[in-house]
Amino acid sequence: MTRADATKARLLEAATEEFSRYGIAGARVDRIAAAAQANKNLIYVYYTNKETLFRAVFEAHVVRLLGEVPFTPTDLPGYAGRLYEFFLANPRLLRLAGWFRLEQGDYDEALAEIVKSNTEKVAAIARAQSDGLVDDRYPAEVVLTLVLAISAAWGSGNPATVSTYDEPDPKIVRLAIEAAVRGVVAGKDSAA
Repeated sequence: MTRADATKARLLEAATEEFSRYGIAGARVDRIAAAAQANKNLIYVYYTNKETLFRAVFEAHVVRLLGEVPFTPTDLPGYAGRLYEFFLANPRLLRLAGWFRLEQGDYDEALAEIVKSNTEKVAAIARAQSDGLVDDRYPAEVVLTLVLAISAAWGSGNPATVSTYDEPDPKIVRLAIEAAVRGVVAGKDSAA
């Protein structure tokens, strides 16, 4: 790793912490540079501005998620459980996603990786539905949205779970998430 690569990595890590705490508007490049032990000017050299740095941080976390959590359209409960565990281990990602929605506009301008991944996932779910492997009572895009929302329900960005009670056992939460997703994708005959 070159010295420049090491500096960029430190800047991204420091920026991850700063942006997940304060968002784009509240983040300060001075704090990012100090935490990264780098010259503040390097932020502008490498990333042009604070907004571009934020997108680089968010993109890096999204790419990591997409690489580490395999999508299986015929095992959506398992996929939801794996997503939950990833969010549990990486709580800053959901906070960054919340800031992205609040400060970068709607997902109309979403990262290309998110658009491509979700488009592929919807198509894979639709194929599994047409093959009779996943129930087709809900459109594929509704199924994917529900799977993603259920997986992130215990995330740090969800106001419903903010310290109103003791944290439940993650194993129990994963089982509940998988059961909820099974309810979404179960056959019509098994729906109550």
